[in-house]
Amino acid sequence: SPVVDLNVGGEFYTTTLGTLRKFPGSKLAEMFSSPAKACLDAEGRFFIDRCGTHFGPILEYLRSGQLPTQHIPEVYREAQYYEIKPLIKHLEDTPQIFGEQVARKQFLLQVPGYSENLELMVRLARAEAVAARCSRVLVCLVRNEKEDANCADALRSLEANKRSVVKFGPWKAALDISDLLDCLNMDIKAQGYQVCYSHNSPLPAKVSDYFYTFSFSWW
Repeated sequence: SPVVDLNVGGEFYTTTLGTLRKFPGSKLAEMFSSPAKACLDAEGRFFIDRCGTHFGPILEYLRSGQLPTQHIPEVYREAQYYEIKPLIKHLEDTPQIFGEQVARKQFLLQVPGYSENLELMVRLARAEAVAARCSRVLVCLVRNEKEDANCADALRSLEANKRSVVKFGPWKAALDISDLLDCLNMDIKAQGYQVCYSHNSPLPAKVSDYFYTFSFSWW
């Protein structure tokens, strides 16, 4: 099989066409089904406009079936891009990907409006960050219809006082408020923000258990 030089986003690799075509139906096999149509860099290397940092583990899997042991989420993302289905399946069985894709994300799919509310929290925090070291966002978490009803008066009072609250729930998943708090904390930090949450609501005791404050630190 012909030897080829690759330039993957500025990272250089050498392999064979047979290796790149190992899994018919993958994007790599499609890219190199007709090398004459491939994009070349100034040195004549086949160019793939993709970050090359984690292409090495992809190539090792194609060569020998060796599974990666480090940077699993990043390699998983690249395997999805190149559509290497056997590697994708192997990686989805690892604790990191299984926990994220099957456990956590499936839980969040049962929390109505999770992504939209997460985005709203960040927007509110940024809006209050002018000339401030910290900004705070009040969050209401209710697991079921009964808790939702218990919080109704408090939410109306906060709205009347023009106090912004981001409300999550009710949801159907059998997970506790602490699980949702951890998910919010993880996903906000994943966007690069410094954030922490506390349970120090100024509301009456009968509803304070449903309210949490997320504090964003800016400097």
